[in-house]
Order: sequence, then structure tokens, then C-alpha cells
Amino acid sequence: MPSIRENVLKLLSEIPAGVQVVAAAKAMRAPEVLEAIEAGITMVGENYLQESREVIGAIGARVQWHFIGHVQKNKVRHVVGLFDMVETIDSYDLAVLFDEHARRLGKTMPVLVEVNSGREPQKAGVFPEHVPELIERLAALGNIRVQGLMTMGPFLEDPSGLRPYFRLTREIFDYVGAMGLEGIEMRYLSMGMSDSYHTAIEEGATLIRIGTQIFGPRPGQ
Repeated sequence: MPSIRENVLKLLSEIPAGVQVVAAAKAMRAPEVLEAIEAGITMVGENYLQESREVIGAIGARVQWHFIGHVQKNKVRHVVGLFDMVETIDSYDLAVLFDEHARRLGKTMPVLVEVNSGREPQKAGVFPEHVPELIERLAALGNIRVQGLMTMGPFLEDPSGLRPYFRLTREIFDYVGAMGLEGIEMRYLSMGMSDSYHTAIEEGATLIRIGTQIFGPRPGQ
């Protein structure tokens, strides 16, 4: 079985210029994450606050730390203190909490708006038709900075079927960028995971969230 280092080097050699990897480190300990960083990873994504504290504490500011999981409102203060970006903003109320806590810490928090591109009522994320309106409202908040969009897409047996959902999210990304909103920088389009990143890149992803292909199967997979 290839090592984490070998997996990272192979992945980085294959993706096009302009695409960056967020190593999705769910269930990984600091030594595994550090191996990925030493192979060239510059962004690490964490799903769970409690799990991430130990890893971030051990590694520190060598990389950008992205929160890529669902954010509970009572955990916002801690997420703001630990992370460099949040990829899962899906409501104005949640954004206001981030803005308030970022202001108290004297920082500006980069965020991505999570798009529920499959319009699945049981999942987090903003329905596509509501994204521009939400981002217009977020532009008025002084201590968060919208830097793009993130989408998961629905779970499908064949990940190539995600193409229309990625394409829709890219269209929204371009539309919002063309609105010319002050303080809004449509820089990152976070789409695609280990089984779907090829399709996501073809549809315009600039960030891909890769876990299994770097770290191998998680316990229980």
C-alpha cells in the first residue's frame, strides 16, 4: 500500500495548475497529517472541532486550517479561534455569529458559502436560487469575507453523475463574481472529493477536498 507521502506526491503531480488540495483529515492524528504536509499539502480540512484541537495544537500554523464540517452555533467561537477558513456557511444567522466572534478576536474570517446543489431538504447548504441574495447580505458584515462557494452534491453510486451539480455551482460562482459586490472575492470554488475530483476539476473547481486518496480508508469504511 502506498504511503501518505506517496499518495500526496502522486496527487499533486496530476492536478492542473490553479487547483489546490484540502487534505480532509477526519479521524487522522497529527503524525499522519504531518506526513501529508511534509509531502506538499498546504491546506488541511477538519470536520469536527473536538478532534481537530489536538491536531492543530500539535502542528500549528504550518498550513491553512479549513473547517469543512457542519458548524453548531455554540461552537462558532471556538472555530473562529482555531481555523483560517470556514467552508460551510449556509445561513445569514450563522454568518452573523462568525462575524461577531471574529470581531471580538480582532480578525477577519474568510468563508465559503455552502451550496445545496442537489436541493436536498435533509442536507445543509443554501439552495442555488438563494445564494446571490445571501451573499449580498453577507457583504455588509465587516469581519467575515466571502471568498467563494463550496458544494458536496448528492450521494450517487456513480460519482460522474455529480457533473450537473458541479456545473450549476460553477455557474452561480461566475454569476456572483459578475455582480461586482464590494468586499466579495470569488476566489475559491471548493468541489469534489476522492471519488469525484476529476469531474469537479473539469467543471471549474479550484479547491478539492481529498481524504481517502491521501490517507487511505478511515476506520469503519
